[in-house]
Amino acid sequence: MIILAAAALAAAAAASPAVKGAAVPQWQDCGDGLQCAKLSVPVDWARPHGPRTEIDLARMPAQDPQHSRGFLVVNTGPASTVQAVRARPEGVSELTRWFDVVLVESRGLGDRGSAAAVRCAVAQPDPLRLVLAPGRAGWRAYARDNAAYDRSCRAAAGPAYDGLTSWQVAHDLDALRAELGEPRLRYFGSSYGAVYGQAYMELFPHRTGRMYLEGGPDHTEPDLAQRLADQARAAERQLFSFRDWCRRHLGCPLGDADTDAVEVYDALTRRTPLHAGPGRTVNSRRLAAAVHAGLAPGRWPELARAMSEAREGDATRLAALASEAAKRASEATKQASEATEPDAEAAKQASEAAKPDAVSAPAPPATVSGAMWCHDFMPAVPAYRRFLAMETHLREVAPRVGWVSGRYEIARCLGMPRKGAPSWPPNVPDPRHGPTVLVGIGRLDTGARPVGHIPGAVVLSHGDGPDAYLLQGVSRLRATCLRTHVHDYLVNGTLPQEGTECPGELTAGMYP
Repeated sequence: MIILAAAALAAAAAASPAVKGAAVPQWQDCGDGLQCAKLSVPVDWARPHGPRTEIDLARMPAQDPQHSRGFLVVNTGPASTVQAVRARPEGVSELTRWFDVVLVESRGLGDRGSAAAVRCAVAQPDPLRLVLAPGRAGWRAYARDNAAYDRSCRAAAGPAYDGLTSWQVAHDLDALRAELGEPRLRYFGSSYGAVYGQAYMELFPHRTGRMYLEGGPDHTEPDLAQRLADQARAAERQLFSFRDWCRRHLGCPLGDADTDAVEVYDALTRRTPLHAGPGRTVNSRRLAAAVHAGLAPGRWPELARAMSEAREGDATRLAALASEAAKRASEATKQASEATEPDAEAAKQASEAAKPDAVSAPAPPATVSGAMWCHDFMPAVPAYRRFLAMETHLREVAPRVGWVSGRYEIARCLGMPRKGAPSWPPNVPDPRHGPTVLVGIGRLDTGARPVGHIPGAVVLSHGDGPDAYLLQGVSRLRATCLRTHVHDYLVNGTLPQEGTECPGELTAGMYP
Protein backbone atom coordinates (compact mmCIF):
# COMPACT_ATOMS: atom_id res chain seq x y z
CA MET A 1 0.00 0.00 0.00
CA ILE A 2 1.20 3.53 -0.71
CA ILE A 3 0.94 6.86 1.08
CA LEU A 4 -0.17 9.79 -1.05
CA ALA A 5 2.15 12.79 -1.19
CA ALA A 6 1.80 15.17 1.78
CA ALA A 7 2.55 18.20 -0.38
CA ALA A 8 -0.34 17.41 -2.69
CA LEU A 9 -2.66 17.07 0.29
CA ALA A 10 -1.63 20.39 1.76
CA ALA A 11 -2.59 21.99 -1.52
CA ALA A 12 -5.88 20.05 -1.55
CA ALA A 13 -7.10 21.80 1.58
CA ALA A 14 -7.21 25.07 -0.32
CA ALA A 15 -7.86 23.72 -3.80
CA SER A 16 -10.10 25.58 -6.22
CA PRO A 17 -13.33 23.93 -7.43
CA ALA A 18 -11.57 22.81 -10.61
CA VAL A 19 -8.43 20.89 -9.71
CA LYS A 20 -6.30 20.26 -12.78
CA GLY A 21 -3.29 18.03 -13.04
CA ALA A 22 -3.80 16.21 -9.71
CA ALA A 23 -2.14 12.81 -9.73
CA VAL A 24 -4.42 9.81 -9.57
CA PRO A 25 -3.17 7.39 -6.87
CA GLN A 26 -1.19 4.37 -8.04
CA TRP A 27 -3.34 1.71 -6.45
CA GLN A 28 -1.88 -1.62 -5.32
CA ASP A 29 -3.77 -4.92 -5.35
CA CYS A 30 -4.94 -5.92 -1.86
CA GLY A 31 -7.24 -8.89 -2.45
CA ASP A 32 -10.94 -9.42 -3.15
CA GLY A 33 -10.65 -7.52 -6.41
CA LEU A 34 -9.69 -4.32 -4.58
CA GLN A 35 -6.76 -1.95 -4.95
CA CYS A 36 -5.65 -0.05 -1.86
CA ALA A 37 -3.82 3.11 -0.82
CA LYS A 38 -3.53 5.39 2.20
CA LEU A 39 -4.30 9.08 2.45
CA SER A 40 -2.20 11.18 4.83
CA VAL A 41 -4.17 14.09 6.36
CA PRO A 42 -3.75 16.54 9.23
CA VAL A 43 -5.24 15.50 12.56
CA ASP A 44 -6.79 18.96 12.68
CA TRP A 45 -7.50 20.75 9.40
CA ALA A 46 -7.46 24.03 11.32
CA ARG A 47 -3.73 23.30 11.88
CA PRO A 48 -2.69 21.76 8.55
CA HIS A 49 1.01 21.68 9.50
CA GLY A 50 0.41 19.85 12.78
CA PRO A 51 0.33 16.10 13.50
CA ARG A 52 -0.98 13.83 10.77
CA THR A 53 -3.04 10.66 10.57
CA GLU A 54 -3.85 8.16 7.84
CA ILE A 55 -7.06 7.18 6.07
CA ASP A 56 -7.52 3.82 4.35
CA LEU A 57 -8.75 3.81 0.75
CA ALA A 58 -9.77 0.97 -1.54
CA ARG A 59 -10.77 1.07 -5.19
CA MET A 60 -13.14 -1.15 -7.16
CA PRO A 61 -12.11 -0.48 -10.77
CA ALA A 62 -14.75 0.27 -13.37
CA GLN A 63 -15.84 -2.73 -15.40
CA ASP A 64 -15.02 -0.85 -18.60
CA PRO A 65 -12.08 1.45 -17.77
CA GLN A 66 -12.21 3.14 -21.17
CA HIS A 67 -15.73 4.38 -20.51
CA SER A 68 -15.57 5.12 -16.79
CA ARG A 69 -17.40 8.33 -15.90
CA GLY A 70 -14.92 9.09 -13.13
CA PHE A 71 -14.68 8.38 -9.42
CA LEU A 72 -17.58 7.73 -7.07
CA VAL A 73 -16.53 7.95 -3.41
CA VAL A 74 -18.42 5.59 -1.07
CA ASN A 75 -18.71 5.38 2.71
CA THR A 76 -21.13 2.94 4.35
CA GLY A 77 -20.31 3.86 8.02
CA PRO A 78 -20.22 3.54 10.98
CA ALA A 79 -18.11 0.36 10.78
CA SER A 80 -15.25 -0.22 8.34
CA THR A 81 -16.45 0.48 4.80
CA VAL A 82 -13.67 -1.54 3.18
CA GLN A 83 -14.29 -4.59 5.33
CA ALA A 84 -18.04 -4.33 4.76
CA VAL A 85 -17.56 -4.31 0.99
CA ARG A 86 -15.06 -7.17 1.15
CA ALA A 87 -17.72 -9.22 2.96
CA ARG A 88 -20.66 -8.22 0.73
CA PRO A 89 -19.39 -6.60 -2.48
CA GLU A 90 -22.76 -6.96 -4.23
CA GLY A 91 -24.04 -3.95 -2.31
CA VAL A 92 -22.00 -1.52 -4.40
CA SER A 93 -20.46 -3.60 -7.20
CA GLU A 94 -23.14 -2.62 -9.73
CA LEU A 95 -21.88 0.96 -9.53
CA THR A 96 -18.68 -0.16 -11.29
CA ARG A 97 -20.73 -0.38 -14.50
CA TRP A 98 -20.24 3.38 -14.72
CA PHE A 99 -17.63 4.46 -12.14
CA ASP A 100 -14.36 3.70 -10.49
CA VAL A 101 -15.68 3.20 -6.95
CA VAL A 102 -13.40 4.51 -4.21
CA LEU A 103 -14.14 3.23 -0.70
CA VAL A 104 -13.02 5.67 1.99
CA GLU A 105 -12.75 4.90 5.67
CA SER A 106 -13.63 7.43 8.31
CA ARG A 107 -11.04 8.38 10.89
CA GLY A 108 -10.06 5.67 13.32
CA LEU A 109 -11.52 2.85 11.21
CA GLY A 110 -9.65 0.78 8.68
CA ASP A 111 -9.24 -2.31 6.57
CA ARG A 112 -8.39 -5.65 8.15
CA GLY A 113 -5.01 -5.53 9.87
CA SER A 114 -4.54 -1.85 9.07
CA ALA A 115 -2.52 0.37 11.37
CA ALA A 116 -5.01 3.14 10.63
CA ALA A 117 -7.70 1.33 12.65
CA VAL A 118 -7.81 2.40 16.30
CA ARG A 119 -8.55 -0.49 18.64
CA CYS A 120 -9.83 0.55 22.04
CA ALA A 121 -8.74 -1.66 24.93
CA VAL A 122 -12.12 -1.41 26.67
CA ALA A 123 -15.39 -2.31 24.94
CA GLN A 124 -18.28 0.12 25.05
CA PRO A 125 -20.86 -1.16 27.56
CA ASP A 126 -24.12 -2.70 26.39
CA PRO A 127 -26.79 0.07 26.18
CA LEU A 128 -29.38 -2.52 27.22
CA ARG A 129 -28.07 -2.07 30.75
CA LEU A 130 -29.42 1.46 30.85
CA VAL A 131 -32.85 0.21 29.78
CA LEU A 132 -33.01 -2.58 32.35
CA ALA A 133 -31.52 -0.61 35.26
CA PRO A 134 -33.52 2.63 35.28
CA GLY A 135 -32.37 3.96 38.67
CA ARG A 136 -29.58 6.37 39.51
CA ALA A 137 -27.26 3.50 40.49
CA GLY A 138 -27.50 1.95 37.05
CA TRP A 139 -27.04 5.38 35.45
CA ARG A 140 -23.83 6.06 37.38
CA ALA A 141 -22.41 2.57 36.88
CA TYR A 142 -23.01 2.76 33.15
CA ALA A 143 -21.44 6.23 33.00
CA ARG A 144 -18.29 4.93 34.71
CA ASP A 145 -17.94 2.05 32.26
CA ASN A 146 -18.57 4.25 29.25
CA ALA A 147 -15.97 6.71 30.55
CA ALA A 148 -13.48 3.84 30.75
CA TYR A 149 -14.24 2.96 27.11
CA ASP A 150 -13.69 6.58 26.10
CA ARG A 151 -10.39 6.80 28.00
CA SER A 152 -9.13 3.65 26.31
CA CYS A 153 -10.02 5.05 22.88
CA ARG A 154 -8.31 8.34 23.68
CA ALA A 155 -5.17 6.48 24.76
CA ALA A 156 -5.19 4.23 21.68
CA ALA A 157 -5.79 7.06 19.21
CA GLY A 158 -3.35 9.55 20.72
CA PRO A 159 -3.45 13.01 19.08
CA ALA A 160 -5.77 11.66 16.35
CA TYR A 161 -8.57 11.38 18.91
CA ASP A 162 -9.14 15.12 18.72
CA GLY A 163 -9.88 14.81 15.00
CA LEU A 164 -12.85 12.47 15.40
CA THR A 165 -15.56 14.70 13.99
CA SER A 166 -17.43 14.79 10.71
CA TRP A 167 -16.11 18.33 10.23
CA GLN A 168 -12.64 16.82 9.90
CA VAL A 169 -13.88 13.91 7.76
CA ALA A 170 -15.48 16.37 5.33
CA HIS A 171 -12.08 17.99 4.86
CA ASP A 172 -10.59 14.53 4.32
CA LEU A 173 -13.15 13.96 1.57
CA ASP A 174 -12.20 17.22 -0.08
CA ALA A 175 -8.52 16.30 0.01
CA LEU A 176 -9.41 12.98 -1.61
CA ARG A 177 -11.49 14.75 -4.25
CA ALA A 178 -8.52 16.93 -5.13
CA GLU A 179 -6.13 13.98 -5.18
CA LEU A 180 -8.44 12.12 -7.55
CA GLY A 181 -8.48 15.12 -9.86
CA GLU A 182 -12.24 15.64 -9.62
CA PRO A 183 -13.62 19.23 -9.70
CA ARG A 184 -16.63 18.12 -7.64
CA LEU A 185 -17.13 15.30 -5.17
CA ARG A 186 -19.40 12.54 -6.47
CA TYR A 187 -20.45 10.67 -3.32
CA PHE A 188 -22.57 7.79 -2.00
CA GLY A 189 -23.10 7.83 1.77
CA SER A 190 -25.17 5.27 3.65
CA SER A 191 -25.90 5.18 7.38
CA TYR A 192 -23.28 7.34 9.14
CA GLY A 193 -21.68 7.93 5.77
CA ALA A 194 -24.68 10.19 5.11
CA VAL A 195 -23.57 12.40 8.01
CA TYR A 196 -20.18 12.89 6.35
CA GLY A 197 -22.03 13.88 3.19
CA GLN A 198 -24.06 16.44 5.13
CA ALA A 199 -20.88 17.92 6.55
CA TYR A 200 -19.31 18.13 3.10
CA MET A 201 -22.36 19.90 1.66
CA GLU A 202 -22.25 22.43 4.48
CA LEU A 203 -18.52 23.13 4.24
CA PHE A 204 -17.92 22.75 0.50
CA PRO A 205 -21.23 23.53 -1.26
CA HIS A 206 -19.55 24.67 -4.49
CA ARG A 207 -17.52 21.46 -4.72
CA THR A 208 -20.48 19.14 -4.09
CA GLY A 209 -21.38 17.09 -7.13
CA ARG A 210 -24.00 14.38 -7.42
CA MET A 211 -24.51 12.94 -3.98
CA TYR A 212 -26.83 10.20 -2.72
CA LEU A 213 -27.40 9.97 1.03
CA GLU A 214 -29.40 7.22 2.69
CA GLY A 215 -30.41 6.07 6.13
CA GLY A 216 -28.43 8.60 8.16
CA PRO A 217 -29.52 10.75 11.09
CA ASP A 218 -30.24 14.38 10.43
CA HIS A 219 -27.64 16.86 11.63
CA THR A 220 -29.93 19.88 11.22
CA GLU A 221 -31.95 19.47 14.47
CA PRO A 222 -30.02 21.08 17.35
CA ASP A 223 -32.60 20.29 20.05
CA LEU A 224 -31.83 16.96 21.72
CA ALA A 225 -35.28 16.56 23.25
CA GLN A 226 -36.88 17.03 19.84
CA ARG A 227 -34.50 14.52 18.23
CA LEU A 228 -35.32 11.93 20.88
CA ALA A 229 -39.05 12.50 20.52
CA ASP A 230 -38.90 12.19 16.74
CA GLN A 231 -36.96 8.96 17.01
CA ALA A 232 -39.36 7.56 19.62
CA ARG A 233 -42.35 8.31 17.39
CA ALA A 234 -40.63 6.66 14.45
CA ALA A 235 -39.98 3.48 16.45
CA GLU A 236 -43.59 3.44 17.64
CA ARG A 237 -44.83 3.73 14.06
CA GLN A 238 -42.57 0.81 13.21
CA LEU A 239 -44.58 -1.41 15.54
CA PHE A 240 -47.73 -0.66 13.58
CA SER A 241 -45.91 -1.16 10.28
CA PHE A 242 -44.84 -4.58 11.57
CA ARG A 243 -48.47 -5.37 12.41
CA ASP A 244 -49.64 -4.35 8.94
CA TRP A 245 -46.88 -6.37 7.26
CA CYS A 246 -47.78 -9.43 9.33
CA ARG A 247 -51.42 -9.18 8.25
CA ARG A 248 -50.38 -9.26 4.58
CA HIS A 249 -48.14 -12.33 4.81
CA LEU A 250 -49.65 -15.77 5.17
CA GLY A 251 -46.59 -17.23 6.86
CA CYS A 252 -46.65 -14.77 9.75
CA PRO A 253 -47.83 -16.48 12.98
CA LEU A 254 -49.44 -13.21 14.06
CA GLY A 255 -51.12 -12.59 10.72
CA ASP A 256 -54.47 -14.36 10.96
CA ALA A 257 -57.70 -12.42 10.86
CA ASP A 258 -58.24 -12.67 14.62
CA THR A 259 -54.72 -11.61 15.63
CA ASP A 260 -53.33 -8.10 15.92
CA ALA A 261 -49.61 -7.87 16.71
CA VAL A 262 -50.05 -4.62 18.66
CA GLU A 263 -52.81 -6.17 20.76
CA VAL A 264 -50.59 -9.20 21.35
CA TYR A 265 -47.85 -6.88 22.60
CA ASP A 266 -50.29 -5.12 24.94
CA ALA A 267 -51.48 -8.47 26.29
CA LEU A 268 -47.90 -9.63 26.88
CA THR A 269 -47.18 -6.42 28.77
CA ARG A 270 -50.12 -7.06 31.08
CA ARG A 271 -48.85 -10.61 31.70
CA THR A 272 -45.26 -9.68 32.64
CA PRO A 273 -43.10 -11.13 34.03
CA LEU A 274 -43.07 -13.75 31.27
CA HIS A 275 -41.49 -17.19 31.64
CA ALA A 276 -38.34 -17.46 29.50
CA GLY A 277 -36.83 -20.79 30.48
CA PRO A 278 -35.42 -22.18 33.75
CA GLY A 279 -34.83 -19.35 36.20
CA ARG A 280 -35.42 -16.59 33.62
CA THR A 281 -38.22 -14.10 33.17
CA VAL A 282 -38.95 -11.15 30.90
CA ASN A 283 -40.21 -8.05 32.68
CA SER A 284 -41.94 -5.13 30.99
CA ARG A 285 -38.70 -3.27 30.30
CA ARG A 286 -37.01 -6.28 28.73
CA LEU A 287 -40.15 -6.92 26.70
CA ALA A 288 -40.12 -3.37 25.33
CA ALA A 289 -36.39 -3.66 24.56
CA ALA A 290 -36.89 -7.01 22.84
CA VAL A 291 -39.68 -5.82 20.57
CA HIS A 292 -37.78 -2.58 19.87
CA ALA A 293 -34.79 -4.67 18.75
CA GLY A 294 -36.98 -6.90 16.60
CA LEU A 295 -38.49 -3.95 14.75
CA ALA A 296 -35.50 -3.78 12.41
CA PRO A 297 -37.28 -4.84 9.17
CA GLY A 298 -34.98 -7.77 8.48
CA ARG A 299 -35.89 -9.27 11.86
CA TRP A 300 -39.67 -9.12 11.50
CA PRO A 301 -40.12 -12.88 10.92
CA GLU A 302 -38.00 -13.55 14.01
CA LEU A 303 -40.01 -11.03 16.06
CA ALA A 304 -43.32 -12.54 14.94
CA ARG A 305 -42.15 -16.02 15.94
CA ALA A 306 -40.86 -14.77 19.30
CA MET A 307 -44.09 -12.93 20.13
CA SER A 308 -46.17 -15.91 19.06
CA GLU A 309 -44.20 -18.26 21.30
CA ALA A 310 -44.41 -15.80 24.20
CA ARG A 311 -48.16 -15.69 23.77
CA GLU A 312 -48.14 -19.46 24.16
CA GLY A 313 -46.09 -19.24 27.37
CA ASP A 314 -42.41 -19.34 26.28
CA ALA A 315 -40.62 -15.98 26.06
CA THR A 316 -37.15 -17.46 25.48
CA ARG A 317 -36.86 -15.99 21.98
CA LEU A 318 -37.97 -12.59 23.27
CA ALA A 319 -35.23 -12.68 25.89
CA ALA A 320 -32.74 -13.37 23.12
CA LEU A 321 -34.03 -10.44 21.08
CA ALA A 322 -33.55 -8.11 24.03
CA SER A 323 -29.99 -9.29 24.53
CA GLU A 324 -29.15 -8.51 20.90
CA ALA A 325 -30.63 -5.02 21.01
CA ALA A 326 -27.22 -3.37 21.29
CA LYS A 327 -24.68 -4.00 18.56
CA ARG A 328 -21.79 -3.39 20.94
CA ALA A 329 -23.06 -5.81 23.55
CA SER A 330 -20.55 -6.70 26.25
CA GLU A 331 -20.90 -8.52 29.52
CA ALA A 332 -22.07 -6.03 32.14
CA THR A 333 -19.91 -5.51 35.21
CA LYS A 334 -21.11 -5.97 38.78
CA GLN A 335 -23.17 -2.83 39.07
CA ALA A 336 -24.70 -3.66 42.41
CA SER A 337 -21.33 -3.58 44.19
CA GLU A 338 -20.47 -0.33 42.42
CA ALA A 339 -23.67 1.46 43.40
CA THR A 340 -22.97 4.65 45.30
CA GLU A 341 -26.42 5.13 46.81
CA PRO A 342 -27.92 3.05 49.65
CA ASP A 343 -30.97 2.44 47.47
CA ALA A 344 -31.89 -1.23 47.74
CA GLU A 345 -34.26 -1.22 44.78
CA ALA A 346 -31.78 0.61 42.55
CA ALA A 347 -29.03 -1.82 43.54
CA LYS A 348 -31.32 -4.75 42.82
CA GLN A 349 -32.13 -3.36 39.37
CA ALA A 350 -28.47 -2.75 38.64
CA SER A 351 -27.54 -6.24 39.75
CA GLU A 352 -30.21 -7.80 37.56
CA ALA A 353 -29.00 -5.80 34.55
CA ALA A 354 -25.43 -6.90 35.21
CA LYS A 355 -26.11 -10.63 35.02
CA PRO A 356 -24.35 -12.29 32.09
CA ASP A 357 -26.90 -13.31 29.49
CA ALA A 358 -26.51 -16.82 28.13
CA VAL A 359 -27.81 -15.77 24.73
CA SER A 360 -25.71 -12.61 24.35
CA ALA A 361 -23.45 -12.48 21.33
CA PRO A 362 -19.73 -11.86 21.94
CA ALA A 363 -18.75 -8.21 21.93
CA PRO A 364 -17.19 -7.05 18.67
CA PRO A 365 -13.78 -5.31 18.78
CA ALA A 366 -14.09 -1.86 20.32
CA THR A 367 -13.68 1.01 17.86
CA VAL A 368 -13.77 4.79 18.10
CA SER A 369 -17.03 5.14 16.16
CA GLY A 370 -18.87 5.78 19.42
CA ALA A 371 -16.70 8.80 20.14
CA MET A 372 -17.28 10.16 16.63
CA TRP A 373 -21.06 10.03 17.11
CA CYS A 374 -20.86 11.83 20.46
CA HIS A 375 -18.67 14.60 19.10
CA ASP A 376 -21.05 15.13 16.19
CA PHE A 377 -24.42 14.83 17.90
CA MET A 378 -24.17 15.06 21.67
CA PRO A 379 -21.25 17.08 22.98
CA ALA A 380 -23.16 17.39 26.29
CA VAL A 381 -25.31 14.69 27.91
CA PRO A 382 -28.29 15.79 30.01
CA ALA A 383 -28.08 15.19 33.75
CA TYR A 384 -30.01 12.28 35.24
CA ARG A 385 -33.03 14.26 36.43
CA ARG A 386 -33.20 16.22 33.19
CA PHE A 387 -33.26 13.01 31.20
CA LEU A 388 -36.02 11.57 33.37
CA ALA A 389 -38.15 14.58 32.43
CA MET A 390 -37.38 13.93 28.76
CA GLU A 391 -38.25 10.26 29.19
CA THR A 392 -41.61 11.15 30.71
CA HIS A 393 -42.42 12.96 27.49
CA LEU A 394 -41.13 10.06 25.39
CA ARG A 395 -43.49 7.71 27.22
CA GLU A 396 -46.36 10.06 26.41
CA VAL A 397 -45.65 10.22 22.67
CA ALA A 398 -44.46 6.60 22.25
CA PRO A 399 -45.81 4.58 25.20
CA ARG A 400 -45.25 1.03 23.96
CA VAL A 401 -41.68 0.63 22.61
CA GLY A 402 -40.60 3.97 21.12
CA TRP A 403 -39.54 5.45 24.46
CA VAL A 404 -36.76 2.84 24.72
CA SER A 405 -34.83 4.58 21.95
CA GLY A 406 -34.17 7.53 24.25
CA ARG A 407 -32.11 5.39 26.61
CA TYR A 408 -30.19 3.83 23.75
CA GLU A 409 -29.28 7.27 22.41
CA ILE A 410 -28.19 8.65 25.77
CA ALA A 411 -26.19 5.47 26.46
CA ARG A 412 -23.92 6.26 23.52
CA CYS A 413 -22.33 9.23 25.27
CA LEU A 414 -23.19 8.98 28.96
CA GLY A 415 -20.03 9.40 31.03
CA MET A 416 -17.87 10.82 28.25
CA PRO A 417 -16.16 14.12 29.14
CA ARG A 418 -18.07 17.26 28.24
CA LYS A 419 -15.16 19.67 28.36
CA GLY A 420 -12.24 19.70 25.99
CA ALA A 421 -13.74 17.21 23.55
CA PRO A 422 -14.03 18.33 19.93
CA SER A 423 -17.56 18.64 18.60
CA TRP A 424 -19.51 19.42 15.49
CA PRO A 425 -22.94 19.94 17.09
CA PRO A 426 -26.14 19.80 15.02
CA ASN A 427 -27.03 23.02 13.26
CA VAL A 428 -29.20 24.34 10.45
CA PRO A 429 -27.10 25.10 7.32
CA ASP A 430 -27.78 28.21 5.31
CA PRO A 431 -30.35 27.07 2.70
CA ARG A 432 -29.14 29.70 0.22
CA HIS A 433 -25.94 27.77 -0.35
CA GLY A 434 -27.23 24.21 -0.28
CA PRO A 435 -26.60 22.14 -3.42
CA THR A 436 -29.28 19.79 -4.73
CA VAL A 437 -28.66 16.18 -3.72
CA LEU A 438 -30.74 12.99 -3.62
CA VAL A 439 -31.77 11.60 -0.25
CA GLY A 440 -33.29 8.15 0.25
CA ILE A 441 -35.73 7.90 3.16
CA GLY A 442 -37.23 4.57 4.13
CA ARG A 443 -40.68 4.51 5.64
CA LEU A 444 -39.26 1.86 7.97
CA ASP A 445 -36.30 3.97 9.12
CA THR A 446 -36.31 4.68 12.84
CA GLY A 447 -33.68 7.42 12.88
CA ALA A 448 -34.55 10.75 14.42
CA ARG A 449 -35.66 13.13 11.70
CA PRO A 450 -34.28 11.68 8.49
CA VAL A 451 -31.76 13.53 6.37
CA GLY A 452 -34.50 14.81 4.06
CA HIS A 453 -34.58 18.02 6.09
CA ILE A 454 -31.28 19.08 4.54
CA PRO A 455 -31.74 22.29 2.53
CA GLY A 456 -31.64 21.50 -1.17
CA ALA A 457 -32.41 17.79 -0.77
CA VAL A 458 -34.74 15.93 -3.14
CA VAL A 459 -36.37 13.07 -1.26
CA LEU A 460 -36.83 9.60 -2.70
CA SER A 461 -39.15 7.69 -0.39
CA HIS A 462 -39.08 3.90 -0.27
CA GLY A 463 -40.82 1.17 1.68
CA ASP A 464 -37.76 -0.48 3.22
CA GLY A 465 -35.52 0.38 6.15
CA PRO A 466 -32.01 1.84 6.45
CA ASP A 467 -29.27 0.80 4.00
CA ALA A 468 -31.95 -0.30 1.54
CA TYR A 469 -29.81 0.31 -1.56
CA LEU A 470 -26.97 -1.83 -0.20
CA LEU A 471 -29.21 -4.60 1.10
CA GLN A 472 -31.14 -4.80 -2.16
CA GLY A 473 -27.87 -5.30 -3.99
CA VAL A 474 -26.76 -8.02 -1.58
CA SER A 475 -30.14 -9.71 -2.07
CA ARG A 476 -29.64 -9.61 -5.86
CA LEU A 477 -32.58 -7.23 -6.25
CA ARG A 478 -30.88 -5.23 -8.98
CA ALA A 479 -33.67 -3.64 -11.05
CA THR A 480 -35.63 -2.20 -8.14
CA CYS A 481 -37.38 1.15 -8.20
CA LEU A 482 -34.96 2.58 -5.65
CA ARG A 483 -31.75 1.44 -7.32
CA THR A 484 -32.98 2.51 -10.77
CA HIS A 485 -33.63 6.05 -9.54
CA VAL A 486 -30.28 6.22 -7.71
CA HIS A 487 -28.40 5.07 -10.82
CA ASP A 488 -30.27 7.46 -13.07
CA TYR A 489 -29.30 10.34 -10.80
CA LEU A 490 -25.64 9.40 -10.24
CA VAL A 491 -25.03 8.54 -13.91
CA ASN A 492 -27.24 11.04 -15.75
CA GLY A 493 -28.07 13.66 -13.16
CA THR A 494 -31.79 12.94 -13.46
CA LEU A 495 -33.62 13.52 -10.18
CA PRO A 496 -36.93 11.76 -9.47
CA GLN A 497 -40.06 13.84 -9.54
CA GLU A 498 -41.23 15.33 -6.27
CA GLY A 499 -43.30 12.84 -4.30
CA THR A 500 -41.81 9.74 -5.95
CA GLU A 501 -42.28 6.66 -3.78
CA CYS A 502 -40.78 3.22 -4.24
CA PRO A 503 -42.28 0.05 -2.72
CA GLY A 504 -40.68 -2.09 -0.04
CA GLU A 505 -38.69 -4.61 -2.06
CA LEU A 506 -36.94 -6.28 0.86
CA THR A 507 -39.90 -6.71 3.19
CA ALA A 508 -42.10 -8.01 0.35
CA GLY A 509 -40.11 -11.24 0.08
CA MET A 510 -39.55 -12.10 3.74
CA TYR A 511 -42.57 -14.47 3.88
CA PRO A 512 -43.12 -16.05 0.44
